[in-house]
Amino acid sequence: MSDPAVVLDDLRSESEEVDLLVRGLSDGEWAAPTPAAGWTIAHQIAHLAWTDRAALLAATDPDAFAAEAEKALAAPDTFVDDGAARGAALPPAELLGRWRVGRERLQSALRTAPPGARFPWYGPPMSAVSMGTARLMESWAHGQDIADALGVVREPTARLRHVAWIGIRARDYAYLVRGITPPSAPFRVRLTGPDGEEWAYGPEDAAQRITGPALDFCLLVTQRVHPDDTALTAEGPDAAHWLTIAQAFAGPAGTGRAPRGDR
Repeated sequence: MSDPAVVLDDLRSESEEVDLLVRGLSDGEWAAPTPAAGWTIAHQIAHLAWTDRAALLAATDPDAFAAEAEKALAAPDTFVDDGAARGAALPPAELLGRWRVGRERLQSALRTAPPGARFPWYGPPMSAVSMGTARLMESWAHGQDIADALGVVREPTARLRHVAWIGIRARDYAYLVRGITPPSAPFRVRLTGPDGEEWAYGPEDAAQRITGPALDFCLLVTQRVHPDDTALTAEGPDAAHWLTIAQAFAGPAGTGRAPRGDR
């Protein structure tokens, strides 16, 4: 996906879907626990607002972002949780308002970025497209945590294509962040989208193969489901191993979810 407007339109739609989940909640419901240990619904929205602010700094004030990145390096184990906790301490209406304003400011910054512009980030620099895709992935994943907390089943959409793509692009990162040399051979990933369309990535003749529903793959690479609780199939030992460590997000290796039978 090379057109920033397409990605950013989908990001806006994804954000609005999450907004619908929380806009009518009582203060008590904002304090409900989510599957992320120690995080309430308020923490989830606070994290999205915090990360949008960081992305806006990266796109508009690289020096200010560099200062924020130094703070993250100084406290890598607590930086994200601390940011979420600060936002979660706000009154829900104020937190929701800040998230809405911040995500629209980021939309404006990315839509007006010069062609070819790249922005600093906690990992490799990002283009407007990659930044928008990353924000969509996080919005969808944290929205899933909120939906799980509320007992809501969300209808999957074609926007999952962006989440799947970033998960595939992050294949090698999942190995490197764990100190493992990535496989040299390419993988073939064939996913079935929500409307039945097939999404295929990688060489057709690759020996290492992943097949299954796009929703399950997206839940897996965002570590919202255990591999045993998906309908994904792997052919080849490298592909099978990847399913146990895949992550679409930057940062330390996540612990993922326990199998449903162990909860």
